[in-house]
Amino acid sequence: MDVIEYLMDSDPAIRWQVMRDLADAAPEEVARERARVATEGWGARLLFEQAADGYWDGGVYRPGWADESRPMYDAWTATHFSLQQLADFGVDPADPAVRQAVARVRDNVRWDHAGEPYFDGETEPCINGVVLTLCAYFGEPGESVVQTILSSQLSDGGWNCWAEYGARVSSLHATICVLEGLLAWEHATGGTEASRAARLAGEEYLLDRRLFRRRSTGDVIDPRFTMTSYPVRWFYDVLRGLEYLRLARPEGEPRAAEAVELLRAKRGDDGLWKLENTHEGPTLFDMEGEREGFPSRWVTLRAMRVLRWADAH
Repeated sequence: MDVIEYLMDSDPAIRWQVMRDLADAAPEEVARERARVATEGWGARLLFEQAADGYWDGGVYRPGWADESRPMYDAWTATHFSLQQLADFGVDPADPAVRQAVARVRDNVRWDHAGEPYFDGETEPCINGVVLTLCAYFGEPGESVVQTILSSQLSDGGWNCWAEYGARVSSLHATICVLEGLLAWEHATGGTEASRAARLAGEEYLLDRRLFRRRSTGDVIDPRFTMTSYPVRWFYDVLRGLEYLRLARPEGEPRAAEAVELLRAKRGDDGLWKLENTHEGPTLFDMEGEREGFPSRWVTLRAMRVLRWADAH
């Protein structure tokens, strides 16, 4: 089977992105396929899993957050990462079912421990970066989240969720979440001079490390950063960094060349990429065919559009 045919033999959430990013389909064809995400397959299933009170699995970040008998990775099934997954699927924000789901969150959902409205954000930059991405995607006000993010940027240009406990060196995990949020916010609203400056400083933090190496020694920061994963949640990896740069720097980025070649080398003889690292924890449902160690449609789609961007420059 041709790689494009293999990717198209899947869920609407993947198909419409293949049509847009790899097959150069006509915009009206892409729009028709995208419209199916909210009514068929994984997107429809995820919308169905939302309760009438707006929550997924009874919580925002960690259902049963005060119950030590439940593992922290129940976070994957709660509201925060369920919304992130809906955006990853590319569900149409204007779809009536999606607008209802977002309204339920806006009107009812409060952070587990602070009681503030969900779209007002939290304190940790890795969380706020995802919230800002979702504000931009679903058309919710995000100015207060932007201000919290700007106030938590570290002197090296990045962010760290442990900064409130004394951390002074940034984390790639937190930084990539914030960069995605700031870029999405700029695309949606134009951003501000301060938000653009913060984003560019964060990009320099990433690029100074060639996306996965220590600036001081050149060593790989963490072997897991070189492994492909999906869904990404709050975790960083090279493919996620390259996906960000593809959107942030459409003109190309020479300093990403080593990371691009690392990704290229992972392509199998069949033209596909494997899912190398699954972030363990309960999920609301399985996405068919996505298993660690096996070819992955999600990873292959994302890798192919990265290489298309890189090879064009």
